[in-house]
Amino acid sequence: MTQTDQTNGPNTIWLTQEAFDKLKAELEHLKGARRAEIVSEISAARDEGDLKENGGYHAAREEQGKNEARILQLEDMLRRAEIGETPPDDGIVEPGMVVTYKFEGDDDDEAESFLLGAREIDPDGLTVYSPQSPLGQAINGRSKGETVTYEVNGRPQTVIILDAKPYEG
Repeated sequence: MTQTDQTNGPNTIWLTQEAFDKLKAELEHLKGARRAEIVSEISAARDEGDLKENGGYHAAREEQGKNEARILQLEDMLRRAEIGETPPDDGIVEPGMVVTYKFEGDDDDEAESFLLGAREIDPDGLTVYSPQSPLGQAINGRSKGETVTYEVNGRPQTVIILDAKPYEG
């Protein structure tokens, strides 16, 4: 992805083909097999009688609500998705990169890493910052070794970019 590719709007969600396919598969599962499982659970619980005091029924209905909400979230995300290639390993920060940084004045052992990308992706416990976040906007397009200052709640924050590597999850 080039810097000009990233100007399609703040609502664009940048995904690799692999991430897009994974989310699409999750959506298909939720709309198909999972939805059918929940309907079966509701039906079985309904057959047990009095719905007011039927914990299984209420739990299944709650699960149904969560499932439908996730379906809507995934449909919206996939509609706004822009598919890109895994970024090159060139030390330049862009969506799809795992960025390691530290705040100016901190020791190297206080460095933190995060994935610059869509918050909806679950990258195995790695924190995710959106390219539209204050930190994401400040470092997007910058290079390993640069010092960048940005504002959070009216206060300046200065970070040093220690590394930027393509996410390989």
